[in-house]
Amino acid sequence: MPGHGRPQSPAELPNHACVTFEGLASSKSWTFKTGKTDTTVAIRSRLIVNTAEAAIDAAFAGAGITRVLSYQVAKAAKSGLLSVVLQDFEHAPLPVSLVYPGQRLLPLKLRAFLDFTAPRLETHLGDSAL
Repeated sequence: MPGHGRPQSPAELPNHACVTFEGLASSKSWTFKTGKTDTTVAIRSRLIVNTAEAAIDAAFAGAGITRVLSYQVAKAAKSGLLSVVLQDFEHAPLPVSLVYPGQRLLPLKLRAFLDFTAPRLETHLGDSAL
């Protein structure tokens, strides 16, 4: 049966069953960084789901390889329940910003939210770097 073993490059993905998450990428192809260029690889979706949690659960159950954001799978990877594959072909992380309308004086509720959220986001997203 196709899909045995761990792929060493994106070019091997057509031989593997994949679990695709509609919110993140196409169910027909995935794009990877190879050197300074992007490479699109056709994949075979064994299962298409609409949440990252469902994709992770399906991968854990052995349904195939999935592609989710690093912070979504960080706990499962850190605990050894799942393995990260093709990490050398990942795109650079996208920045996360807290955006609010510029005002002379920030409302206290907004200041409290920013003070509470910013360090937690930094810790949470920083820990997900696998």
